[in-house]
Amino acid sequence: MTTHTRTPARIALIGDRSPNVTAHRRLPRLLDALAADDRLVLDAYWIGTEEAEEPDAVRGFDAVWVVPGSPYRSEAGALAAIRTAREEGIPFLGTCGGFQHVLLEYARNVCGLTGVAHAEHDPDAADLLIEPLACSLVGHEGAVTLAPGSLAESVLGADRSVERYHCSYGPGRHLDTLRAHGLRFTGADENGQVRVAELPGHPFFLATLFQPELFGDGSRPHPVVRALARAAVRHAEPAGVPAGA
Repeated sequence: MTTHTRTPARIALIGDRSPNVTAHRRLPRLLDALAADDRLVLDAYWIGTEEAEEPDAVRGFDAVWVVPGSPYRSEAGALAAIRTAREEGIPFLGTCGGFQHVLLEYARNVCGLTGVAHAEHDPDAADLLIEPLACSLVGHEGAVTLAPGSLAESVLGADRSVERYHCSYGPGRHLDTLRAHGLRFTGADENGQVRVAELPGHPFFLATLFQPELFGDGSRPHPVVRALARAAVRHAEPAGVPAGA
């Protein structure tokens, strides 16, 4: 009988770690719960956005998670991490600011919209892809409707979910262009505003404007977080060794 030793799954947490960000404080507890309750053991490394500017910053990881806490110290670093995960098939999750920067990276590097900007970084830019929301979502909870057959629907196990937010910025212009170039918007609020994006054909690429880190009391991982962990463990498995072997 052959015994396989499971390779630890390494996850890069991209963000500027702060004790003042609730999502950051909850992450260690969520990782512990994934290991204890789901046997999904992740070896997590915090990488600041300035460090993420380095070309190989996230190469070799089994997952990349761009966490909340914008404005990031380095917009370029956040975008570089997203691009590497997108192009190299590394399981990816972007939440809140991570979601916003997914759209920015895709618009610039896939759609050729090189002049689009994020109002939080460049409020006077002529072409704002990410702009102030008409109503701030800081501390807000709201329903999200998920597209049938989407990764998001599969992960959440339902076509509707109530989620928590902590942001004041969201997507505005050029969404049709992003769609035409392959990005799929698979979650919307009750007013039809985009809240979830994913990339078909990628092993796991999901971005949410809501914060799954704020789910419940922080003791149980949100289904989105659990799905990323599973994707990371699959990515870490040696070729030919099924998960759980």
